[in-house]
Amino acid sequence: MPTATDTLSLVFHALSDPTRRGILERLSVGDTTVGELRAPFEMSAPAVSQHLRVLEKAGLVERRAKAQWRVCTLTPAPLDDAAAWVTRNRRIWQARFDRLDDVLAELDREDER
Repeated sequence: MPTATDTLSLVFHALSDPTRRGILERLSVGDTTVGELRAPFEMSAPAVSQHLRVLEKAGLVERRAKAQWRVCTLTPAPLDDAAAWVTRNRRIWQARFDRLDDVLAELDREDER
């Protein structure tokens, strides 16, 4: 199965992992180094780098060199796009659930007759 490469798919893929969500939560407080990001997860530097690559590919994180450190910054714009997609589709899903409720209620009334 081919891997989706559109921005929305990359964002949802990045958000699908709890470690990456934790990294984003930490970065929402402010910029930090890769080493500081690694500390609460008790994982190797290569493992954190792999998670950061996924987040960078989705456009959620930027890394830059600052002296001898790699500093990470949250770039939230792709999250806004994902939130907008969920909001748009939630209306559709809610309308379908409301319609289903109506159909089920009608079936119950027919069963009572």
